[in-house]
Amino acid sequence: MAKKSMINREKNRKYPTRVRNRCSRCGRPRGYMRRFDLCRICFRELANEGQIPGVVKSSW
Repeated sequence: MAKKSMINREKNRKYPTRVRNRCSRCGRPRGYMRRFDLCRICFRELANEGQIPGVVKSSW
């Protein structure tokens, strides 16, 4: 889990092109989904709990 200082550092970068997207929930930089502002792990947890509106587990 990323430290709060790492998350704040990404928000206040000198050069905006160097900003790294991070999960708003846990601060993870990889597996980030822009649409939900979450990493894949947090997205999966919240989607399974039904916390994200409009997201349904697929089945066919």
